Amino acid sequence: MKKYYFFYFLLFFVLGYGQKKTLKTKFISEKITLNGKLNEAIWQSVPLATDFVVFQPDNGKAVKENKKTEVRVLYDNEAIYVGALLYDNEPDKILKEINKRDEFGTSDFFGVFINGYNDGQQNFQFFVNAADGQADCLATDTNGEDYSWDAVWESKAVITEFGWAVEMRIPYAALRFSSEKTQTWGINFFREIRRDREKQSWNFIDSKIGTFTQQNGILEGIENIKTPTRLFFLPYASFYTYANANQKTYGELKGGLDIKYGINDAFTLDAMLIPDFGQTKYDDRILNLSPFEQQFNENRGFFTEGTDLFSKGNLFYSRRIGGSPSYYPDAKPNEEVIENPNSTELYNATKISGRTKGGLGIGYLNAVTKKAYATIKNTDTQETNAVLVEPLTNYNIIVFDQRFHKNSSVSFINTNVTRNGFFRDGNVSALVWDLNTTKNTYNLAGNFEYSYVNDIEEEKTGINTTLDFSETSGKYRYNIGANMVSKDFDSNDLGINFETNYYSFYGNTSYRILNPTKIFNSFNTNINAFNQIQKETGKVQGNQINLNVNSTTKKNHYVGFGLQYRPMENYNYYEPRTAGRYSIDPTRFGSWFTISTNYNNKFAFDIEPSFAVLNESGRKSIGINFSPRYRFDDHLALNYAFSFFKQNNNKGFTDSINEDNNTITPNTIIYANRNTVTYTNTLNGKYSINSKMNFDISARYYWSYTENKNFLKLENNGTLSPYDNYAENKNQNLITWNLDVSYNWWFAPGSQLILLYRSNAAKFDNLINKDFGNNYTSLLNNQNLNHIISISAKYFIDYNQVKKIF
Repeated sequence: MKKYYFFYFLLFFVLGYGQKKTLKTKFISEKITLNGKLNEAIWQSVPLATDFVVFQPDNGKAVKENKKTEVRVLYDNEAIYVGALLYDNEPDKILKEINKRDEFGTSDFFGVFINGYNDGQQNFQFFVNAADGQADCLATDTNGEDYSWDAVWESKAVITEFGWAVEMRIPYAALRFSSEKTQTWGINFFREIRRDREKQSWNFIDSKIGTFTQQNGILEGIENIKTPTRLFFLPYASFYTYANANQKTYGELKGGLDIKYGINDAFTLDAMLIPDFGQTKYDDRILNLSPFEQQFNENRGFFTEGTDLFSKGNLFYSRRIGGSPSYYPDAKPNEEVIENPNSTELYNATKISGRTKGGLGIGYLNAVTKKAYATIKNTDTQETNAVLVEPLTNYNIIVFDQRFHKNSSVSFINTNVTRNGFFRDGNVSALVWDLNTTKNTYNLAGNFEYSYVNDIEEEKTGINTTLDFSETSGKYRYNIGANMVSKDFDSNDLGINFETNYYSFYGNTSYRILNPTKIFNSFNTNINAFNQIQKETGKVQGNQINLNVNSTTKKNHYVGFGLQYRPMENYNYYEPRTAGRYSIDPTRFGSWFTISTNYNNKFAFDIEPSFAVLNESGRKSIGINFSPRYRFDDHLALNYAFSFFKQNNNKGFTDSINEDNNTITPNTIIYANRNTVTYTNTLNGKYSINSKMNFDISARYYWSYTENKNFLKLENNGTLSPYDNYAENKNQNLITWNLDVSYNWWFAPGSQLILLYRSNAAKFDNLINKDFGNNYTSLLNNQNLNHIISISAKYFIDYNQVKKIF
C-alpha cells in the first residue's frame, strides 16, 4: 500500500492546488448594512469560500481549523459585497494597531484581490485590518503593488468572541470589467495573522512561481450588470501662512480641481487643473559630492498613482516635471545671480491609462510648465534684470504595452520634451520585452532605446540596449545579462541616466528555502558579479563581486550580512568632470551586517554596521545605522533613526583651473584628499484617534561635512600627485532641518482634510564647526528657520450619486 502514497499525494496536490477554485455569488435587492455582523439572512444563501492554504511561511500547508476563514460574496446593480469571518481561538491576542490609510502597521488584515477580466494581468486589491483601517492598491507581477492608487469604497471590521469579522462594499466604479452579460472574474482572498507572521490565501499561491496575479481563483454568477459612468470630481482648497525672520508673515489661498473620467471599460482619464503640491513630503537633501545629481523620490500623488505603464524601460523620472530649470543664468564679470528658482511651476497635467481585454495597455501623460526666471544684479549700477532659465515646456510620454499568455509583454515607449524657443529638446524611443515561459520558470528580458537631443548648438543621438536571461522558479535560480550604452545616449530630459559609453556584463546565482526549517522561516543567499568596460579604451570602468545572505528566524527576527569585493582597479571617467579624463579607484573590500527584531514586539530595533577598506594608505570608511522603535499602545508609536558614516582619505574632484594663460579650456584638474563625516537623525511618530483621524510627526536633522587635508593634481595617466599651488577653501558643510506635524481626517469617503505645520532650515558654507550642539542651535535661529502653516480640504464627488439626487 505504501507504494501508492506518493500517487495519492500527487493526485491530491493536482486536484487541490493545480486547479483554480471557483466561487458562486448571487444578486441581491435588499440593503446590506456594513456593521461587521453579517446578520442579513441573504449572506447564508451563497456558498462559502473556505479551506485556505498557507502562503508564508509554510507554503501550501492547510490552515488549522482554529484559524480558518469563511468568505461569502454578494452583488447588486452598484457594487460587490464581501463578508468574511476570520476565526481565531485566541481573539484577545489579535494585533490591531491603528494606522492611517494604506499603512497596515502591527495588525491582522484581510484582503480581496479582484481581476474583472480574469486575464492574469492586474489585480485590484482591497484590504481591511483588525483595527478597521483600509488599504488598497493596484498589483501587477512586473511592478508589484502600487499603494498610491486610492479607490472609494466602504468597509467595517469588528472583533468578535470567535475572532473578527469584515464586511466590504466595493462599487463597480472602483473596478474594471467588461460589458459582457455574463461575467467571469478572477478573485482571491488573503489573510495575515500578524502575531504568527502567517499569510494565507483561498486559492493556492505557489511561491515557487514568481506571480500573484495569475494564481487567482474564479468568481461566477455575476450577470446583467452595467459598467457605471466613472466620473469623479475632486475640488480642493488650501490656505498657507508663511513666516520667517527676513520677511513679513503673509498668506496665500489656493484652489483647484482634479478630474477622473472612465472613457470606457478599460481606460481612465486623470486631469489635474491648477495643481497644489504645497503639502507634499519634503525631500531628504544630502551633501552630494558625486559627479551626478541627487535623485529624489516622487511624493506627488498624481505622478505615483497608476503609473505602472509609464515605468516601462525606466525612461520616466517624474521629478523632471516641475523640477529645477534646465539652464543656469550666464552672469558677466560685473553681475551676480541674486535669485534662481529651485523649481518650475506646473500649469496642468493629464494622463490616460488602461488596458483592453486583448491585453493592450496604453498610457499617455502630458504636462505643461510655466516659464521660470532668474534675477541678475549689475554690481556697478545695482540694477536687476530677469533672465529666462526655463521656457514654456511640454512633457509627454506614451506607452503601448501588449501582454500575451498572461505573463509576457512587448512594449513601445516614447518620451518627448519640447521647450519653447531656442532651447534644448529631447526625445527617446524604446522597445522593451519581458518574455516568460508558460510555467513561469524562465525569463528573457531586454530593451533597445534610442535618444535624440536637439540642443542649441548641436544634435546628438545615442543607443542603450540590454539583454537578460534568468531562471525564475525553484530553490536555485540564476541570471545573466549584458548592457551597452553609447557615448551620446541621453534620456535626461524626462528620464535620468548617469553613466554612458560602456559595455557591461553581469550575472548572479541564488538559493532560497521554500518552506521553513527548524531554524529559519525564510532563508536566501545570492552571489552577484558585475563588470563594466569603457567602450573606447577597453579599460575597466566598474567591477564588483558580492555575497548577500538574508534570513528570518523562527521568532521572526531578520538577520542578514553581505560581503563586497572590487578585485580590479576602476578607471573612473566621471569624477574628473572633463571628457576623456579619468582617475583610478583602488581595489576595495567591504562588509555589512543587519539585525532587525520582530516588529510585533512593543520594542524593536534595527542595527546595521558596515565598513570598507581600500587598497590605499589610510583610505577606509565605517558606518552604522541604528533605529529603535516603540509601540506604546494601538494608538501611539515612535520610531527614531540615527545614521553615522565616515570616510577617511577619500579622493575626489575639487576644481579645474587654467595654469596656461594661452589656453581657454581649463587644463589642470584638482582633487582633494579629504575626510567626510555625515550624521542623520530622524524621528517619525503617529497618534491615531481612529482609522480616519491621525496625527503624524516627521523630523530630520542632517549634518554632513567634507574637510580637505591636502590637494592633488590629476595626471594624464589617472594617478594623483601632490599639488601645493592651490590655497582656496574648498571645504563643504551642509546642515538641514525639516519638521512636519500634521493632522489627517478622512471626513467622508474619498474626502480629506489636512492641517500641516512645517518648519525647515538649511545652511551651506565652507566653514566647519565640529561642535554638534552649536551647529544645531545656530541652524534653528530666526535667521534660518522658515515656518509654514497650511490647511487643505478636498471633497470627493461621484457623478452617479449627484445624478441620483437630481
